[in-house]
Amino acid sequence: MRRFSQRHSLVTLSDINITPLLDLAFVLLIIFVITTPLLEKSIDVNLPHGGQSEKKLDKSDIRTVEISNTGYYTLDKRKQPLPQIITQLTQDFNSNPNLVVYIRADKDARYDLVAQLLDGCQKNHLTRYSLRTDPTPK
Repeated sequence: MRRFSQRHSLVTLSDINITPLLDLAFVLLIIFVITTPLLEKSIDVNLPHGGQSEKKLDKSDIRTVEISNTGYYTLDKRKQPLPQIITQLTQDFNSNPNLVVYIRADKDARYDLVAQLLDGCQKNHLTRYSLRTDPTPK
């Protein structure tokens, strides 16, 4: 009986199978499409109506503090306690004297939440702040 060697039937593959790579790329794309809107979400704030729109400032000179009607504070869309926000704003002001603090408080928020933030700003010499309103009429 004769044995057959399979050496002559071995063929090297010079092509790369890209199907698994495409599957991975599509899965990553779907994950990023789903998670990106969740990262951009901040607290829901209903601003009071009134005021007028003003000239635009440089984005590096603005820090936005939002106060929800349930008492949560956020600094640039990151939920933080008030003392930590005041400390961060003071550090930012020391490195950038043109800093303006935008305060976006919900129209149903307690006034003492806004007053505590304003008091913390004034104690740390942050005198450039703006209480934001919705300039569009009802």
